[in-house]
Amino acid sequence: MRVAVVGGGWAGLAAAVAATEGGARVSLFEAAHALGGRARRLVLHRADGLACPLDNGQHILIGAYRDTLGLMQHLGVAPLDVLQALPLSLRFADGRGLQVPRWAAGWRAPFDALAAIATARGWGWGDRLALLRATLRWRRAGFTCPPDATVAGICLDVSPRVMEELIEPLCVSALNLPAAQASGTVFLRVLRDALFGEATDGIAPAALLLPRADLSTLLPDAAERWLIERGQSVHVGARVETITPDEGRWRIELAEGTHAHFDRVVWATTAPAAARALATVAPDWARTAAAVEHTAITTVYAWAPTARLPAPMVALRDGPAQFAFDRGALSPREPGVQGVMALVISASQGEREALQAAAIAQAQAQLGIRLLPLQTVTEKRATFTCAPGLQRPPAAVAPGLWAAGDHVDGPYPATLEGAVRSGLAAGNLAVEAPIR
Repeated sequence: MRVAVVGGGWAGLAAAVAATEGGARVSLFEAAHALGGRARRLVLHRADGLACPLDNGQHILIGAYRDTLGLMQHLGVAPLDVLQALPLSLRFADGRGLQVPRWAAGWRAPFDALAAIATARGWGWGDRLALLRATLRWRRAGFTCPPDATVAGICLDVSPRVMEELIEPLCVSALNLPAAQASGTVFLRVLRDALFGEATDGIAPAALLLPRADLSTLLPDAAERWLIERGQSVHVGARVETITPDEGRWRIELAEGTHAHFDRVVWATTAPAAARALATVAPDWARTAAAVEHTAITTVYAWAPTARLPAPMVALRDGPAQFAFDRGALSPREPGVQGVMALVISASQGEREALQAAAIAQAQAQLGIRLLPLQTVTEKRATFTCAPGLQRPPAAVAPGLWAAGDHVDGPYPATLEGAVRSGLAAGNLAVEAPIR
């Protein structure tokens, strides 16, 4: 069976691996000249000339991302070799906030999170008890809520301090929307997996997994090697122009003028690109995909030669950025990233230059270091708008044609885990569905 995968991001790569394991002959087409999509390597050069391997956006994972961690292992990447596992922590530079204490770091979920709540700095007992009551209420309800509920709506009994120092940072980092606009249903699903999920090879589900290496090293490079070693075709710089049904198969035409026929196709591009390409073969599906709105994420990379943060990841307040990452602390053996900070602005709005200036001023005021801008990357369609009642396009597009991507209907928001889960599912369907 010949299977085409269109799109070489994390969803497309996962689909190609799954279809290969199912015995298909796979051809993967990626329009860009590098694999990885919105989570890939970006190499800069500092003012002193040193190469600085970064990413086209700062990402984090959590221990609950079982499919992503499992795929990495399947491809020969040991997660703890490329990810730094930290106990759940949302601490600010002044030390306030929540963090699993060292003496509870090895506890099973949810007891590690309960220990963090009990010892949160700057919180009164009223703050802690209100959060515990809310968590128990969510658990009794099976971590479900009405489909039109927002995160703010399911947290009415949570104190303002906990909203400011825990719920809002968690919500904007996971769903890329403030709590007043974000889906309570999706937020509770992520919270359930993080608090009550199973450990993965000793990694607690609520653990923060911060990349020690660039994002291409985490999965795309290994996936490309794995596919090529098994005789599969990986084409970069290959833009698919059209897809049309042709006597029970799919004809794919490339921008260069060549074409090929495939028994099955997995379409793993962004929602807008998929909507445009599939409008003629699946108009109803394309309309649903086109209606999905997106929000931006901006990552400001800045440099202070000898700077170190009190932790590899620090929460920020009162400004556009929500988190600062110390890339040098995460990759101490990489000379080019020493002193490099990544300032992440979720749900970003405004001009890039203004965002960069505001984030650097915010970080300097709260972290006490003078930063020089390196580069600012804005991914305008970083995530879909995960609002209540959002209708996402299904995986099934047409007979023999499936969609993959974090925007495809599923339980997770626009995360690496959502992309990988969708890709694995589509790749499996492509080889398991009955021949027409």
